[in-house]
Amino acid sequence: MKMLAFDTSNQALSIAILEDDRLLADLTLTIKKNHSISLMPSIDFLMAQVGWVPADLERIAVAQGPGSYTGLRMAVATAKTLAYTLKIDLVGISSLYALCPDTQGLVVPLIDARRNTVYAGFYGNGRAVQPEVNADFSQVLASLSGSEPLTFVGEVKNFREQIEAAFPQAAIIETLPSAYRIGLAALSAQPVDVPSFVPTYLKRVEAEENWLKANQEGDTTSYIKRV
Repeated sequence: MKMLAFDTSNQALSIAILEDDRLLADLTLTIKKNHSISLMPSIDFLMAQVGWVPADLERIAVAQGPGSYTGLRMAVATAKTLAYTLKIDLVGISSLYALCPDTQGLVVPLIDARRNTVYAGFYGNGRAVQPEVNADFSQVLASLSGSEPLTFVGEVKNFREQIEAAFPQAAIIETLPSAYRIGLAALSAQPVDVPSFVPTYLKRVEAEENWLKANQEGDTTSYIKRV
């Protein structure tokens, strides 16, 4: 299966081209630029390097979230457009899973959501063992009591001191998202319905949160209608 996989949910941009489980080409950009500017030229570059044209692709795999709102919307819109135009399968894979290396014990991938909050996943043997969350990092640490051995990965820089205080024996590894890992997971994943596919945000956008605070609404289902 010929596949294009990409992730723009974090500061890093990751793209990979696979044929079955074989990595043909990949690219990771860590410079702080707008991914909407870099994504398609980078895809075109990699496709040219392996000698493929868009019609060669059989599946698109994309990091569906959680992560940056702008990054997720752009990635999912691009993936849906490619899948729809080329009439091929589309698969969404967790952005947190894309941060996980292969290691023993419980792996906790983190994406920094600011103000000591995180998007966190919980993986054992490459599988999610409980739902991903958006929470204060202190709550995440409290939920992990008795779960050693632990490995924290992803955007761990701002949380190192808290991790070391709570779990002195835990491994802490700063990792970048891997589009190749997304592609491998997508090989056996069930394709989604392209028109209805949406990102996994795990939290409301800031504008919605501010509106709800200001209006003290108990029923949040009417937010869009009331605005």
